[in-house]
Amino acid sequence: MGTRKEHDFIGELEISDDVYYGVQTFRAVENFHMSGRKLKDYPFFIKAFAQIKKAAALANKEVGVLDAQKADAIIKACDRLIAGEFIDQFVVDMIQGGAGTSTNMNVNEVLTNIALESMGHKKGEYQYLHPNDHTNLGQSTNDTYPSSIKVATHAKLGDLLKAMEELKNELEIKAKDFKDMIKMGRTELEDAVPTTLGNTFNAFATYIKTDIERLTYARSVMETLNMGATAIGTGINCHPDYKNLVEKKLKEITGVEYKPAADLIAATQDTADFVFVSGALKTAAVRLNKIANDMRLMNSGPRCGLGEINLPKMQPGSSIMPGKVNPVICEVVQEACYEVIGNDTTIMLCSERGEFELNAVEPGIAYALFNSLVILENAMKTLAQKAVKHLTANAEACKQSVLNSIGIVTAFNPVLGYEKSASIAKEALQTGKAVGDICLERGYLPKEEIDKILDPKNMLNPQMKKKRDA
Repeated sequence: MGTRKEHDFIGELEISDDVYYGVQTFRAVENFHMSGRKLKDYPFFIKAFAQIKKAAALANKEVGVLDAQKADAIIKACDRLIAGEFIDQFVVDMIQGGAGTSTNMNVNEVLTNIALESMGHKKGEYQYLHPNDHTNLGQSTNDTYPSSIKVATHAKLGDLLKAMEELKNELEIKAKDFKDMIKMGRTELEDAVPTTLGNTFNAFATYIKTDIERLTYARSVMETLNMGATAIGTGINCHPDYKNLVEKKLKEITGVEYKPAADLIAATQDTADFVFVSGALKTAAVRLNKIANDMRLMNSGPRCGLGEINLPKMQPGSSIMPGKVNPVICEVVQEACYEVIGNDTTIMLCSERGEFELNAVEPGIAYALFNSLVILENAMKTLAQKAVKHLTANAEACKQSVLNSIGIVTAFNPVLGYEKSASIAKEALQTGKAVGDICLERGYLPKEEIDKILDPKNMLNPQMKKKRDA
């Protein structure tokens, strides 16, 4: 392939004819070597940007500021990006200076050169269609970039919510399967009072259900955009009717009820919406981490741990100890959760760094937020499909943990009072005797009543009895 000359106000460069990006993208590639992750690694972001650009071209065409032939060429180029073509042309590092200008220009240049070819021209013949004058008409990085992040986030939240529904459903199935399996409840890793394995998994399902509700609301926050704000929210270089049309066109493209911000100046400089979404993601990660860790502990053993459940055996666990199998799925999910929690700090700090009319480090927000969305979705799917779906319960081990526990002495409190119950517990710890036997030896209660009180099933619900004076 040959080369073509392109220029910006800094100077002129030779660009290979086999690429669709241009001089400004080339400079960004030369300048930014940070994350090693390129725009092409986030195709959902490219799709969102193309949807924004298509909406802008449609709006500009309708208000009459963009020639129909040029507009149609841009729109067709956007459709090709939306369909997943030319992904390899998005080569700018996700971490970049300039508030996302390099990303916006990577999109503008690729769209323009695709459109030029469809119009019968060569790449770089910008006298016929220009990346700034036409593809970026009525726009600025400062409205297209954050709006594209929101559209991309909205789409990925949809994927995440589906993964969360899958995990919730699997947990609910286990809750139903295990509803009659008595086990020992634990607080601070110490014996507490009996519960059921079904209760445990039902609580896990409730965590996920609650986070689905929170993230569904957070998703709606992503539907308010600042398109039409241009540079700082005043709408300079934008047709007066454009901002009232662009979200309407975007709705037609995406099916989502996007709407303009009430105050475009505030919306252009404020990135707190991303902090809000990230906070909801962090909360979901904290809860998912607890589920994974509790399952890891319940699986511990197989002979010297709790051994209440059996996680699926996924791979050998040691290069030296034959037969060892580790809870690798729970562990990898926990690592993913820590990544999301750390990303939340990054997003918070990047948002805090906004100054005056713009946040210059918004690319840091996009990178961290997209990574959280991707990794949390994968973690939800992984735990559902590779752990919860195929795990089994050790009903006998669960039952024995209750029968051998001193914690069940709590059931005597309503009848004997705290002091006598504590005295029984103390003797049981010192002697190894069963709490029921001690109660019988002391003559506190007849055997029939002791057996009834210590029946694990009777300890699962409120059982207030009249206190005895004996």
